[in-house]
Amino acid sequence: MKSKIHEYLLKINNKGMSKTIKKQIMLKMTCIAFTLISTMAFAQNNSNVQNSFNREGFMFEFGLGGGIISIEDSAGTQSLDNTQSGGTFPELKLGYMINNRLAITVSAPGMIYTVNDNDRHFGGIIPAVQYWVKDRWWIHGGAGLAIDSPALYDIKDNVNDDWNTGIAAMVSTGYEVYRKNKFALNVQSKLLLGGVKLNNNIDREVVQFSLGVGFSWF
Repeated sequence: MKSKIHEYLLKINNKGMSKTIKKQIMLKMTCIAFTLISTMAFAQNNSNVQNSFNREGFMFEFGLGGGIISIEDSAGTQSLDNTQSGGTFPELKLGYMINNRLAITVSAPGMIYTVNDNDRHFGGIIPAVQYWVKDRWWIHGGAGLAIDSPALYDIKDNVNDDWNTGIAAMVSTGYEVYRKNKFALNVQSKLLLGGVKLNNNIDREVVQFSLGVGFSWF
């Protein structure tokens, strides 16, 4: 009896350690990405580059990339220990420039994941603010509607056809590596946190981190 209790406690302890390690890895990846882009921005600032790129009116961006996503269901069918890789195409952003450095935006981030052999998409509609801290370096963040839905190519009646909503928050940063006329190409990193309510009062929480490129027009 004592042996079984010991094995059970050891299993719980290992699961907790695994979850902690995964969270630490995700946090470190986020810090590395933000640090890399920040370093690029400050290096640009030290070279005394002048702000010569004019941003005005409406802006539009679509992005693509990849990253990792962790899902946890309160019913225990999914655990944050089960980290998956996924793609982020397409991600959309529509905004309006208040001035050359500040924009009000609405973004549609998201990533594909797999549950019970079905492909699904966790994303959202996020009102946000984007601010260019330096000439080429911007930060972007906001909160809004989380949407958990079947992947459009994998909708199955009565199997994978449920749409769930909740709340999500997003923060991202990017650096414009190429600009010409009204076009800018940026490298970016994004962190999305959200939760939705499933059937039978089950909660699903999601953490996703991605790296990608964005194509912007002003």
